[in-house]
Amino acid sequence: MIEALRVLPFSFWIVIILIGVGFYWSVRNIVMGIGIPVAMVLATVTFWYVGDVLYNDYTNNHKNLFSPEILTNAWWLVALFLVFFLLLTPALHRWFNGDLLRQSSQVFFIFKNGVENPRFQRTLTTLFYAVAGVWILLLLGAPFRFKDHFLNYLFPFLGEHPGPWITSGLAQGKDTLLALANYLQIMVGALFGVIGALSTNPRIRCLALLGVFLTWPFYILDRTRKSILAIVVPGVLAWIFLRLRGKIIVQLAILTVLLVGINAWFGFIISKRAELTITTALSQEGFVFLDSSKEQHQGVNMFEELCWITTIVQNGSYSPNLGYNYFANLMNPIPRVLWPGKPTIGLDYAIARGLGGGDSEAGVYATLSNGLIGQGIINFGSFAGPIFAALLMSLWVCWLARLDLTGHQIGHLPLFGLGLIITLSIGRDITFLEIYPFAFGYTICWWLNRNYPYHQYISNTGRKLKRKIAQHQPQKKS
Repeated sequence: MIEALRVLPFSFWIVIILIGVGFYWSVRNIVMGIGIPVAMVLATVTFWYVGDVLYNDYTNNHKNLFSPEILTNAWWLVALFLVFFLLLTPALHRWFNGDLLRQSSQVFFIFKNGVENPRFQRTLTTLFYAVAGVWILLLLGAPFRFKDHFLNYLFPFLGEHPGPWITSGLAQGKDTLLALANYLQIMVGALFGVIGALSTNPRIRCLALLGVFLTWPFYILDRTRKSILAIVVPGVLAWIFLRLRGKIIVQLAILTVLLVGINAWFGFIISKRAELTITTALSQEGFVFLDSSKEQHQGVNMFEELCWITTIVQNGSYSPNLGYNYFANLMNPIPRVLWPGKPTIGLDYAIARGLGGGDSEAGVYATLSNGLIGQGIINFGSFAGPIFAALLMSLWVCWLARLDLTGHQIGHLPLFGLGLIITLSIGRDITFLEIYPFAFGYTICWWLNRNYPYHQYISNTGRKLKRKIAQHQPQKKS
């Protein structure tokens, strides 16, 4: 790692300075609601780009694959993204959340004062009943998907994993409904976790934890690591930083243990998933913590991919598709059964990278994540691409900030936590495929707040309280 730092170009250190300035600004603006989401985007860029060169042996990997010019230019592209992200975000926050600027971060308020606020607890209870209703619908549909393996769907740790919800890459017909069920279960599991961590109502907390017991193992014992992060981490972080009262050093120590455990479990998945199912590997070979911790993680290579994108764009083997990739992601919610010719995502880039062919219906051996900055380039080129990606991430941050500032509304703080974790996955690609659980949860919360607004509850409670006071007041004598 030290050797890599010695040979990194000047543009890399500009990126480090911009990240440092951004983190300083985000800490200063936590109370304004915008600080935490900005910090998460900066952490995402740090993980996928700076982390790549430190983790994947920059000296012997990147420098042997690419010319010094490509490496330098790639870091300038990261810097360009950061400059516009840090410039656009404050302006868009004032425009997007202008009506809320006098309010302060509800996450920070709960962090300082605890979760016992009756108003907040009532929103958690209402959210639980809505999420439980969605879970019941999934339970009713699961026997049709898993059939004889339904019990394995609920309890995969007792036998074999029943397989994922969806059955093919290009979802058509019933696969569209299966994909929807998959995203809904991720949403349900993540929200169960947050409710279980923060609710002070014993009955609601126990039922939410039962929901955790029934939803989390399906993903923890599967092969997809990003789903594990989305479903597990929001609830765990909510418990550590919002429910667990104590010194920050204790909270950070618990967080460190969590990260070390996740790293080891992901290493176990990587080492076994090509040959066995995770449940089979766990039952036959067992989980060895030290061996799994040493496993090399795959996919932490978004800077390398950015270099490949820069290379094929500069040599003319790939031309930016003028927003086609973003358009394909935007149209993704439309079922393919309704639009058979719906645009595909990332196939043109996979072919340009030499992955065309194969026996799959998509016509490629595999698809590749571009990284949030590289994705901008394949859409709009080396200058406009990073700027447009920065614009999208600024809008995403403003949306999360709005959830924080309106955290008193039903479900907004749990969604805020889910959105933060999804941000890390968005670092590989800005796509609806990552945002679906968040979008479905937001839709449910929007409906709940529209039909059961808090001010009606306060009004009704106030009238009942006044009647009780009036009943117990002594009557005046004439």
